[in-house]
This record gives sequence, structure tokens and C-alpha cells, in this order.
Amino acid sequence: MSKKIYVVEDNDTMRLGIVETLNREGYVVLSFDNGPEAIESFTKNPSDVAVLDLKMEPLNGIQVLEKLKELNSNLEVLIISAYGTVQDAVKAMQLGASDFLTKPFSPEELRVRIKKLLEKIENNKRIETLLEQNQLLSEEIGEKYNKLIGQSEKVNSLLNLINQVASNDSTCLIQGESGTGKELVARELHYGSSRKNQPFVKVNCGALNDNLLESELFGHEKGAFTGAVKRKKGRFELAHKGTLFLDEIGDISQAMQVKLLRVLQEGEFERVGGEETIDVDVRIVAATNKNLEKMIYEDKFREDLFYRLSIIPITVPPLRERKDDIPLLANYFLNKYSTNPNASKKMFEEDSLKILEAYSWPGNIRELQNIVERLSVISPNEIISADLVNNQLNRNSNFHDNFDKLPLEEAVFSFEKNLISQAMKKCDGVKNRAAKMLGISTSVLYYKLEKFGFMK
Repeated sequence: MSKKIYVVEDNDTMRLGIVETLNREGYVVLSFDNGPEAIESFTKNPSDVAVLDLKMEPLNGIQVLEKLKELNSNLEVLIISAYGTVQDAVKAMQLGASDFLTKPFSPEELRVRIKKLLEKIENNKRIETLLEQNQLLSEEIGEKYNKLIGQSEKVNSLLNLINQVASNDSTCLIQGESGTGKELVARELHYGSSRKNQPFVKVNCGALNDNLLESELFGHEKGAFTGAVKRKKGRFELAHKGTLFLDEIGDISQAMQVKLLRVLQEGEFERVGGEETIDVDVRIVAATNKNLEKMIYEDKFREDLFYRLSIIPITVPPLRERKDDIPLLANYFLNKYSTNPNASKKMFEEDSLKILEAYSWPGNIRELQNIVERLSVISPNEIISADLVNNQLNRNSNFHDNFDKLPLEEAVFSFEKNLISQAMKKCDGVKNRAAKMLGISTSVLYYKLEKFGFMK
């Protein structure tokens, strides 16, 4: 299907030249010698690209740009002018122009600029499609999320507390060591509440700097900063009527703590670069592996924010305190990773499970899951032997014992390589998904995959 382009230029010779150049490229061109007629036509027959002359009567290019943008906020506009100045270009860009071209220009330069605008449109459409797909995937995952697994006294007490407070809209603070399953607790709270059919939205506060976190939480207006090409809703808006899970809340700066406190107190905020006050109805569930009381004493965490967050405190026990659950969890993960339809299901021998129970699990459930996945892959037999389990646990134990003895660069290298490897496995090798999970750009992930030798 041919692309449709509006051309508004009051110089007949220039307008005819632009139309001829674009027609040769197979574009459908609607040309006008004044702004009002173009706007009237655009109202009934819009397009995604427009070429506007800056100096026109009765409306100049900036005025036409504003009117067309009101009709289609995603419109890509190329401003052209023989009297171009830096100030004109800046103003046009601020109002939503995509590019600025000074007359005279060659047909080839015009073709290149238009091609770039069309490529940008296609990229934006692909991104929007991916976002919609990701949203659908998130909803599907939400319906099938993993529940807390366990039958120990501590897990039963935790589940009883969750059932008791899930239907209440009070803010919850989930505390516990890394890898204990704090996100699962947050999901239990959400899906056990009256908000279960509304969004469950997660933000990893520790993975973003202040500027990115503010934009992620509150959204931003177009032009709020470099790269803000259009308005973006923040996680608070996306979680309206649902639950917002603030993971790693202990990692946010004091400046961000002040902004978050205001939303918790007043239920309102403004997007970055915006003036409109937005009201939201969101239940907040926060989580941290840090000792916030100690951080308050050290003046690193606001006491008023702590009390706002911890109306209902929930502590998730470490795996070493719920050893009765280890065989249940180990078998659950083994069944999860034994997915080869042409192979027999693998099983732990009795002594293997005893060895797993005796281990201290400094990495908690996340470490257990990692070990079981590894065992399911490397075990040559259907029955996973005690010797193989012992060997793998010794390897993990040596890593934990020696981690603080490694040079900083080597320790960081080892940790980062392992983290990326796990993300790629969880995302079935899909790099875009792995990058999103890790909180980095796809280009950075490609660089790290090459750095760690994952790409041959």
C-alpha cells in the first residue's frame, strides 16, 4: 500500500518539484499552497507524514504543524525553509517536528529524509505491537503465576497472614533475603484481593537511576527530555485500580523517597515535564532485602516513608529456616525443567534430597532453582545421584566461600556472567526479553554476550 504524504508549500515551483520527486518514489502526495486548506483536508483524510514550508500565509509552518499535531499526535513532520534559523529549528522540534531541511536541497536529500521518517513510523508501530504482545503475555503470566510452595510451619504462617490481609488495601512491606520469593508473596496479595482482575505492575527500583526511575514511575510528557519522543504513561497510571509492586525499595535515593512519599500520602502526581495532576487508585506493595530500620538510623531512609510502606509488614523466611519444604521445591523444579518429551522424567534418589536439605542455601530458593535446573541438564541418568548433587553443591559452596576473597573485577565479572546466563535461559534465548528482565538495552546485552563469550 502506497504511503500518503501531505505537502504544504506556497511556492508553486518548489511545491511541484517536491511532488514530482515523491511521486517518483511511489508515494501518494496531497499538495496544498496554504495551511487552512491542508488542515481541512487532513481532518477528513489524515496521514502519518507531512512536509511543511516554514514561511507561509495566512498560517506559517509552525501554526500548521500545531493544528495537524492536534489531529494526529503521531504525525512525522519535515519542516523546510529558505530562511531557516537555529531558533526556528528548535521551536519546530519542540512542537513536534521530526526534521528540519534548509532550501535549496536536492531531490536525493529529500528522498533520504522522507525515507527516515517512514522507517521511524514503522519502528514505532513494531514497538507498539511488541508492547501490546508483552502486555498480553504479562496478563497470561499473571493468571498462571507460580504460587508459594511449601508445607512447613513458617510457610503456613506466611500464607495465613497473606490470606488475612490480601483483601485489605493497606500498603504492605515485604522483607526478606534475596531469592526468598518476595515477588511471589506480592502476587499472592494481589490475586487474593478484589483487585485481582486489574493490573499487577512491577518496578525494580534498584535497576534504575533517579531520572529513569522517575520517568518509569510517573511517566513523562513529549519533549520532557532528550529521547522523550512522545507521552509515556508511568507505572502508577498503568497500575490504576490494581497493584503496584515496588521491588528493591531500599535502593531508591532520598530525593526519590520524597517524591514517592507524596504519592502515597496524596494519591496524585505529575508526569515528568507535565503540569496536569493525575489521581490514581493503586495498592502499593513494596519489597526489600535491606534492613530499613538500620537505614533510618543511618539517615539513608526516611522514617515517614518507612511507616507509610510498612502498615502491614510481612517477613519471608529464608530457605534454611524451612528445610521441610526443600524436597517439595526440588521436585517441583525438577518436574518444571524435565520438559523433553522424548526422555524419561528424572528423579532424585533419597540421599540426594537429604543432601539438599542439609545445605545452607545462602542464595535461598533462587539458588535451589538454579541447582536443580543444572542437575536436570547434566545428569546422565534418570536418577539424580547423591554424588552428583554433592559435587554441584560443593561448587556453589566454594563460590560463596570465596566470593569475598576474589578481586573486585573478577567477582563482578563472575557474578554478571552468571546473571546474564540465567536471564537468557529464562527467556529461551530471546534477547529483547532478556534485556528487559535485566533492565538494560538490547545493544548493551549484545555487547555483554560477546564479552562473556556467549556469542560465537
